[in-house]
Amino acid sequence: MKTTIFFLAAALSVSLQAQEPKPVPKDSARVSVPGCSKGYVFTAARKAEVSPGSTVPEGTHLRLNGPKPLMADIKRQEGSMIEITGLIKTGEIIEDGGGVGGGVRIRSGTGGPSSPMGGAVASAGSGYVTIDVEGWRRIPGECRTH
Repeated sequence: MKTTIFFLAAALSVSLQAQEPKPVPKDSARVSVPGCSKGYVFTAARKAEVSPGSTVPEGTHLRLNGPKPLMADIKRQEGSMIEITGLIKTGEIIEDGGGVGGGVRIRSGTGGPSSPMGGAVASAGSGYVTIDVEGWRRIPGECRTH
């Protein structure tokens, strides 16, 4: 009986440790962003609850990066509101605009109102900030389709 309890306790502690998020690198910040995805582009929506230092401005476009199975799950959610959680490198962020925490700041435009990017800070080559997606969850709401 004692052996069974020991193995059960050991298995439970391993599963709890596996759920802890990995540490954030010094050059990055972990953010959670509500919005909609289309392909590998995620457009931030207005956050339902205000939490200081953790918002990405509405309309900001993020380039999604993650394991294929995770990206396939997110692709199946197109048309539905989701919240993604992941890491953004602070080096990709232009140092003006609104703070998102951990020394990261995002501005809502790249070149004025006529910018073809329509909204996010530029990273080299893509025109979007890249987020390394760690997870997502469905949230209430629908995405606008154009």
